[in-house]
Amino acid sequence: MEPEKISHFDPSGNIVLTDAQATLSLGITLGQNLTPGTVILLEGDLGSGKTTLVQGIGQGLGITESIVSPTFTLINEYTQGRIPLYHLDLYRLEPSEVVALNLETYWEGVEVIPGIVAIEWPERMSYKPDSYMRVLLTYGEDGTRQAQITSR
Repeated sequence: MEPEKISHFDPSGNIVLTDAQATLSLGITLGQNLTPGTVILLEGDLGSGKTTLVQGIGQGLGITESIVSPTFTLINEYTQGRIPLYHLDLYRLEPSEVVALNLETYWEGVEVIPGIVAIEWPERMSYKPDSYMRVLLTYGEDGTRQAQITSR
């Protein structure tokens, strides 16, 4: 699927996402350009588009399997694309429970094939990888969504 044009940038450099399709398109563009070992920390309110963005990333990676939120399974692994995608949702967990998951095995590629690690609700983590991409999804005043992408 060829991504549609991603809306535009606002004066502060945020990407303005006019609808869910624009969020999906941003994800597709990211997925087409990510490399193994990339960790994406997805922040934003409930319903801000985190899972939609991950669905687009999966499409950009060539994953044809349906990508759903792992709210209850905690981790969904998709390995049939050009790079594996590990989608984590920490919404229901306390920080002490997150530590027990040993998430670093995903971004270090210790027990899994190195891939893309997309983590929803990373604020529940008491530790983060040394480098990561942070995507903050917010609602604009005009009903649109905005994405702010930074890296560390």
